[in-house]
Amino acid sequence: MTEQATGSHHPQPRSRGGAAQQQPAVVERDVTGAQSLIRSLEEVGADTVFGIPGGAILPAYDPMLDSSKVRHVLVRHEQGAGHAATGYAQATGRVGVCMATSGPGATNLVTPIADAHMDSVPLVAITGQVSSKSIGTDAFQEADICGITMPITKHNWLVTDAAEIPRTIAEAFHVASTGRPGPVLVDIAKDALQARTTFVWPPHTDLPGYRPVTKPHAKQIREAAKLITQARRPVLYVGGGVLKARATAELKVFAELTGAPVTTTLMALGAFPDGHPQHIGMPGMHGSVAAVTALQKADLIVALGARFDDRVTGRLDSFAPHAKVVHADIDPAEIGKNRAADVPIVGDAREVLADLIVAVQAEHSAGQGGETPERGYRAWWADIDRWRRTYPLGYDQPEDGSLAPQQVIKRIGELAPEGTVFAAGVGQHQMWAAHFIDYEKPGTWLNSGGAGTMGYAVPAAMGAKVGVPDRTVWAIDGDGCFQMTNQELVTCALNNIPVKVAVINNGALGMVRQWQTLFYNERYSNTVLHSGPEANGKEPCSGTRIPDFVKLAEAMGCVGLRCEDPAELDAVIERANAIDDRPVVVDFIVHQDAMVWPMVAAGTSNDEILAARGVRPDFDDVVDD
Repeated sequence: MTEQATGSHHPQPRSRGGAAQQQPAVVERDVTGAQSLIRSLEEVGADTVFGIPGGAILPAYDPMLDSSKVRHVLVRHEQGAGHAATGYAQATGRVGVCMATSGPGATNLVTPIADAHMDSVPLVAITGQVSSKSIGTDAFQEADICGITMPITKHNWLVTDAAEIPRTIAEAFHVASTGRPGPVLVDIAKDALQARTTFVWPPHTDLPGYRPVTKPHAKQIREAAKLITQARRPVLYVGGGVLKARATAELKVFAELTGAPVTTTLMALGAFPDGHPQHIGMPGMHGSVAAVTALQKADLIVALGARFDDRVTGRLDSFAPHAKVVHADIDPAEIGKNRAADVPIVGDAREVLADLIVAVQAEHSAGQGGETPERGYRAWWADIDRWRRTYPLGYDQPEDGSLAPQQVIKRIGELAPEGTVFAAGVGQHQMWAAHFIDYEKPGTWLNSGGAGTMGYAVPAAMGAKVGVPDRTVWAIDGDGCFQMTNQELVTCALNNIPVKVAVINNGALGMVRQWQTLFYNERYSNTVLHSGPEANGKEPCSGTRIPDFVKLAEAMGCVGLRCEDPAELDAVIERANAIDDRPVVVDFIVHQDAMVWPMVAAGTSNDEILAARGVRPDFDDVVDD
C-alpha cells in the first residue's frame, strides 16, 4: 500500500556524519524484494532494461508486467544485453541497465562489463544469485560474480536482505554516473527477491569515502595557463573524458582561445568537430600522420580526459620526448600512471576547461607568454599544415574493379541523415569508420576502444536506437564481428528497433590478416572465415561464402541487401536509409587486401609511423626549438 506518492527522485548518497537525509516521500508496505527492485529502478529514472530471465532472477521479472515506466528488451544473449546497455548509455548520456540470472547468465555479462570499465561507461548490471543459504555451496548455477567482476567494476554489491534493495540501487546509480563513470554490479540473492519488505524512497544511503573531486585546484590551473601561453608547439590531446563530462562547448571555446591544434582520441571522436580547421585528426597506432607527429614534436601537451594509453603513445619511453605535460582527469589514478605530469589537475573536464579559459584570458590580458592567438603559432601551424597536405588520409581503388571498404564507409557517412549515430565493431572497419566518417557532434560515434571487443556493434547499435529512437543508427561491422552477436537482430526485428548494419565483408579477420601480411610473411593461418579448413592459408574469397548474410538477415526478420559493384553503391545505401520499419543488413563484398594506414607497429615508437606500406615520412625539417 502506498502511503504517499511522488515523482521520480535522484538521491545524492551521503557518507556517515553528513547532512541529514531526505524524509521518505514514498512508503509501500508488504511488497516483495522483486517489487522493491522494480520500484527502485523507476525512481532512479531507469526507463529501459536489457536482459534475459532465468531461475535466480525470475522473481524480478514478474513485477515488470505491472510496471509502466520500465521497458524490458528481451535479448538473445546476455553479452548482447550488456553491450546494448553500453550503447544506450553512450548515445544518451544516461546510465545503461542490463539484467541476467546467476551462473552462466552473470558470467556472460563479464565481457560487456569489462568493456564498459575500459571505456568509462555508466552501467548498472543486475544479476540474480542463488538463495543466501546456498551461497558458497556450489549450488546449481552459482557463480561468485562479485568476486569475478571486482577488478572490472567501480564497485559491486551482494544483497541478501530485501530491505537493502532500494538503498543499493540508489547507490549503484550514483556510483556509476558520478566521478569517472563506469560499471557497477548488484547481485541479489533469490530469497531476497522473494521476501516481503517495505519499500521506502528515497532510501538512507551510505557511501563513506566516495567523494569524487570535480573542482580543480586554482594553483594548478594558473600553472597550466602559464605553460599554455608560453608554449610554441602546443597540442590539445582530448580523450573520452571530455565527452563524459559534456564539456564539448567549453573545449571549443578553449581551443579557439589558445589557437592550438586539437587531436581527439578514438574514444573522443565528436568531442571537437572534425571539420574545424584546428582539428588535426586522431592520434595513435592508426592515427593521422599530422596528429601522431604533432604529439611527437610538441613542446607542450594538454591532456584532457585522456589516459596516455599504449595505442596512443606507442613505445612509451619515446613518446613526445620534448613535451611538458598538463594532465587533467577526474580520476587521480590516471595522472602520472603512464606519463609524468608537469602540472597534474584532478577535476571534472567541464570545470577544468571553464577555469582554464578564465586563467588563459587573464594571462593574455597581462601580456604574458611568448605566443598569442593573434600570432597563431605560425611556424607550428606551417609544419602541421604541410604534414596534412603531404600525408592526407586516403585509399586506393582496387584494380580489379571491386569495392574499396573505405569508399563504402565514406559514402555511408556522406549519405546518412543528419544526426546519425554510428556504432563500429573492432578491427579494420573500426579504423576506417574513425577516419572516413566526419563526426561533428558528440554522441554520434560509439565503439569499443579499450577492450577492443569484437561483436560490440550490433547490440550497441540496438541499445543506441532504443535510447535515441528518432535518430538513424548505423552499425559498421566486419564479417568476423557480425558473426559473434548478429542474433540480436532478432531482438531488433521483434521489438521494432530498426537499426541498419553495414557488413564490411572481406571474407577474413581483416586486421589479423593485415598483421599476417606485414609481420608473418603472408602466412594466413586461420583467418579465412567463409570456407572450411581446406582454405587455410589461401585467399579469403576462395570457395563458397558461408553464411549467406542476405538470407541470414531475412531469416531473422530483417531486410537483406548485397552490394558488390561500386556503380551500385549509392543506390544500395540510399535504399537502406529509406527503410524505417525493419532492421536492414547490407552485405558489402569488398576487396580482401585493403589495409589500414597510417600505422605504427605495436611496440615501436611513434617516430616510426608508416603513412602507407613502405612509406615512412621524414620530419627532420620541423621547426627548431
